[in-house]
Amino acid sequence: MATQVCSPVFSSGSVKGLCGMAGGVSRVSSVRSVGSCRVPSLAGAVGSASSIRLGLSSLGSCLPGSYLAAGCYPSGFVGSGGWFCEGAFNGNEKETMQFLNDRLANYLEKVRQLERENAELETRIREWYESQIPYICPDYQSYFKTIEDLQQKILLTKAENARLVLQIDNAKLAADDFRTKYETELSMRQLVEADTNGLRRILDELTLCKADLEAQVESLKEELLCLKKNHEEEVNTLRCQLGDRLNVEVDAAPPVDLNKILDDMRCQYEALVENNRRDVEAWFNAQTEELNQQVVSSSEQLQCCQTEIIELRRTVNALEIELQAQHGMRNSLESTLAETEARYSSQLAQMQCLISNVEAQLAEIRCDLERQNQEYQVLLDVKARLESEIATYRRLLEGEDCKLPAHPCATECKPSVRVPYVSTVPCAPAVPCGPAPQVSTQIRTITEEIRDGKVVSSREHLQPCPLC
Repeated sequence: MATQVCSPVFSSGSVKGLCGMAGGVSRVSSVRSVGSCRVPSLAGAVGSASSIRLGLSSLGSCLPGSYLAAGCYPSGFVGSGGWFCEGAFNGNEKETMQFLNDRLANYLEKVRQLERENAELETRIREWYESQIPYICPDYQSYFKTIEDLQQKILLTKAENARLVLQIDNAKLAADDFRTKYETELSMRQLVEADTNGLRRILDELTLCKADLEAQVESLKEELLCLKKNHEEEVNTLRCQLGDRLNVEVDAAPPVDLNKILDDMRCQYEALVENNRRDVEAWFNAQTEELNQQVVSSSEQLQCCQTEIIELRRTVNALEIELQAQHGMRNSLESTLAETEARYSSQLAQMQCLISNVEAQLAEIRCDLERQNQEYQVLLDVKARLESEIATYRRLLEGEDCKLPAHPCATECKPSVRVPYVSTVPCAPAVPCGPAPQVSTQIRTITEEIRDGKVVSSREHLQPCPLC
């Protein structure tokens, strides 16, 4: 909001109001110079683009009577302010300077108060941050070591169990192998015993045949003896009958030797029996050898098949044991993986929560820092303006012997632009003091729009004072 004042001589004054730490500062100031015109400056709340309305008010209780007789001075508070035109000083200049010094002391006191409040707030903020205990993530390293030791023991126990199971299976396979060998030997023994029994039966049959043949030989011998005895008896009987009646000498063939014939027959039969026995023994031996060869070949084939079966069974058992061990290891690894994922998920959730809390705290700290920065910028602006006013007061003290014109001019310009900050500077040079100075006055209006502590736009307008 821009406001214009036209006057040959101006006094300087400002009113500052506070509304907590987030409040704005409103200030109206004018500069005393000879033959110059300046528009009061107004500093609004930082970060707001709202307009500040200025109204007319008097300083009936703020200035001395002689000072009020000459004109009126600006006065105002936060959010509102008043300003007016003044003429020449007709009263005591010492009283005016005393008033200005009082106002300067008030400004300095307010600045010191703001600095104390700022230091107090900084101390409170520092104490608050020091009182905040940082979140310390618990140390799980000891638990991790214990868990790793337990997992190592579990793996060793599982390996020992697998080794024992493998040994048990190997013992079972060895027992099965011995059982198979025992069954094989038992079957071979049974086969040999069966063959022995068959051979014994054949031997018994041959013994019976031999006994029959011997019985036949004995019967034949007895029959031969009977025949010999009967023949001798008949020969003797015939000799007795013939006696001495007839003595005939006949050249006859020599008598047959029956014993020799019987011996020959016996030899023939014995040779026949011996031949039959040898043939039977040869046939029996051939059959036995053939059966033995068949049994041996069958036994070898059976042994090979049984060995292959045992090897295959052993391989299958070993593969099954290895498969079970692999399944157990896979299950243990899956459980370990699930536990690890759950543990790391919980830790990640805790870390994420911690990060969220820290980010929230950082956001709050950033907001506080921005707010404090804005307040600090406002205070710096106030300080700079106070320093400029102090310099103006110093210049006023140096040029207090200057004379002022008798008739001020007054004009009031309605604001046309809404801005939180407006400042004006004098545009006409000072005129030396004299009995009747000629004053030409121009108005230079500088309008600045500030948002969030930054100057958004700035406009400068120069025009002559129409009433001076």
